[in-house]
Amino acid sequence: MAKAELRAVPLIGWLCTLNRTIFVSRGDRMGIERQVADLRDALAHAWAIAIFPEGTTGDGSTLLPFKPALLAALDPAPAGLMIQPVRIDYGEATAELAWVGDEHGKDHAARVLNRAGRFTATLHFLEPFVPEGGRKAIAAEARARIEAAGR
Repeated sequence: MAKAELRAVPLIGWLCTLNRTIFVSRGDRMGIERQVADLRDALAHAWAIAIFPEGTTGDGSTLLPFKPALLAALDPAPAGLMIQPVRIDYGEATAELAWVGDEHGKDHAARVLNRAGRFTATLHFLEPFVPEGGRKAIAAEARARIEAAGR
């Protein structure tokens, strides 16, 4: 899943469509039912789906609140579906790679790509869980697991 604005970005938008990205309009509160329906359709096809539930960017050192609206697609969850929280760690480069404030995506990409040296992104695949209790409970469980992994 990605914000709808990415669809119009040259090359990136095209790559997103090749990957069956579901585009969401974060500011379109009236369209959330359609977005949830799109997510349910993707789940019916058994596609792997990545959701970034913070819904924004931050300094990389603080886990922001999760926005559970799209997780309504999991209430009820399809049989056999599991949630796998993933914690991303950029190590010592976190502050340099963070996307904070109103920095335009193109400017952020240029800053990161022009950065000297290397960095390692470590993905921590946490224990999967059965989504139960509604969207808020699912978001809280995923967030708690990611937060615990960061300690």
